[in-house]
Amino acid sequence: MLYQIYEAQRAFLSPFAEFASASAKLYTHPASPLTHAPGSPRVAASFDLLHRLTKEYEKPEFGITSVKVGGTDVAVQEQVIEHRPFCRLLRFKRYTDNAQRLEEMRAQPVVLVVAPLSGHHSTLLRDTVRTLLQDHKVYITDWVDARMVPVSEGRFRLDDYVAYVQDFIRKLGPDVNVISVCQPTVPVLAAISLLASHGEVTPRTMIMMGGPIDARRSPTAVNNLAMNRTIDWFEQNVIYRVPNNFSGAGRLVYPGFMQHTGFVAMNPDRHANSHWDYFLDLVRGDDDSADSHRQFYDEYNAVLDMDAEYYLQTIRVVFQDFSLVKGTWEVNGQLVRPQDITTTALMTVEGELDDISGSGQTRAAHDLCTGVPADRREHYEVVGAGHYGIFAGRRWREMAYPEIRKFIATHQG
Repeated sequence: MLYQIYEAQRAFLSPFAEFASASAKLYTHPASPLTHAPGSPRVAASFDLLHRLTKEYEKPEFGITSVKVGGTDVAVQEQVIEHRPFCRLLRFKRYTDNAQRLEEMRAQPVVLVVAPLSGHHSTLLRDTVRTLLQDHKVYITDWVDARMVPVSEGRFRLDDYVAYVQDFIRKLGPDVNVISVCQPTVPVLAAISLLASHGEVTPRTMIMMGGPIDARRSPTAVNNLAMNRTIDWFEQNVIYRVPNNFSGAGRLVYPGFMQHTGFVAMNPDRHANSHWDYFLDLVRGDDDSADSHRQFYDEYNAVLDMDAEYYLQTIRVVFQDFSLVKGTWEVNGQLVRPQDITTTALMTVEGELDDISGSGQTRAAHDLCTGVPADRREHYEVVGAGHYGIFAGRRWREMAYPEIRKFIATHQG
C-alpha cells in the first residue's frame, strides 16, 4: 500500500511542480515584466526550489560524447553490447581520424566497470567512466529498474547477479580488467572465484573500491541497520509490489524511494544546507554554483527499484551471515572459494572518511585471496575521501585514478 500512496502523492504533486517551474520563468525571463518587480529574484528562487523539491527525477543520461586521449579530442558513442532482462552491458566506443591515436587506443587495456545495484543508476559512475576513457576501452553494467521488468521475465537473485558478471567477463575475454564499486565487490569476487574454481580464465586484474567484503570491520550506520534487523523485518517493512502503472506491475521490490529516504536521513542537515545554499545562489545570480547543485541532485534523486529476492539475499549473505568471509557461501550450489584465484592481480581502494563501507571492509579481500602472490596485490587509501570521493570528483581524478591506471598497466602481461 505504501508504494501506491507514494505514487498517488507523486501524481498529485506533478502539476504543482510544473506550475512552480513556469512561475520561476515568469520572474526571470527578460521579456516578462515581473522580472523587474521588487523582490523578483527571491520569488523566482522560491518557485525554482519548489519545482526541484516536487518534480520527478528520471534516470539521467551518461552524456559522454567526447574525451581527451593523449591530448587529442576523440568522439565517444554509447553502445548496447548485450541486453538482459535486468541489465544492459554498455560500451563507450571511441572514434578518431588520427591514425596514430587510433592505433594507441586499440592497444589500451579493456576495463569492465561493475556498477552498484543499490538504489542509484549506473550513471552515478559517469565521472569514473569519463576518466577511465582517457587510457582504456571501457564497458559498464547498466542495471535495469526492477519496476520496469515484467513479472514474466522471472526473478532476480544475488546468484543471478554473480552469473551476469561471469557471462560479461567471458564475453570480454581474458584480457579484461574488472573494477567493482561499492556493493558489487562481493558478487564480483564470487564471480571470479567461481571462474577460477572451474578452471576458466580469470581477468587480468580485479580492482575493488569501497565495498563490504567484510562488513564486520568498522561497521557504519548502513551496516548496523542491516545487521540488527531480521530478514522477516525487512520483508514486512520495506518490500512492496510494483503498482499497475509500471510494466513490472506485481513484482515484489525494495522501492528506490525508500533507499533515497534512507540516504537523505543519514545526513539531513547537509542536504537542508545544500538546498538553502542553492536558494541563495539563485538570488545572487550565481549560475555556476546553481548548475553544480542541479547536476548533483539530478543524479542523487534519481533512484531505481531492486528485486526483492536480490535485496533480501544480499542482506542475508553480506550483512548477516557474512557467508563470503566465513567460507560458507554457495552460488547455485557451488562453494565460493576466493583462495582459488591465482593469476588475477588484486587491488583494493578505500576512502579515509568512508561512512558507507568502513575502514578495512574492502581490504579484507586480501585475507581471502591467499592464492594471489603478494607482488600482485596492492591496497590504496584515498586520504580525505568519503565514499563518493573514491570514484568521483577531484580526489578520484587526482589521487585514486593514477594509482589504478598504473596498477592495470603493470599487470597486462
